[in-house]
Amino acid sequence: MNPGRLLYHNRKWTAEVFVNLLENAVKYTEPGGAIRIQVRPYELYTEIQIADTGRGIRQEELTEIFKRFYRSPEVENMEGSGIGLYLSNLILEKEKGYITAVSEYGKGSCFSVFLQNCKNESSVL
Repeated sequence: MNPGRLLYHNRKWTAEVFVNLLENAVKYTEPGGAIRIQVRPYELYTEIQIADTGRGIRQEELTEIFKRFYRSPEVENMEGSGIGLYLSNLILEKEKGYITAVSEYGKGSCFSVFLQNCKNESSVL
């Protein structure tokens, strides 16, 4: 039986990261689209990936999406403040983790959260 993995994180704040990513996936994916969550363990980190078949992000905007208050001109009329990805990035930095994004415009996006693996239970925040 696999006991799972212990990851270095703060339960409350890490939950905020995943709520934000899942809300964005739902908001920007049309009805009938798909959202997939995968977990991939590596030696030092564990990757939690959230992928969707939504509208996607233009390549030139991928460097902007983690900036505070950034909103694509195409979604300015949709609900949101442009602070969620910025805060998610800050939270993960404080937890010694990080977030990446890849996207194909018109086909979807994939956000990967990397959390450090704990060497022992005393490492959990």
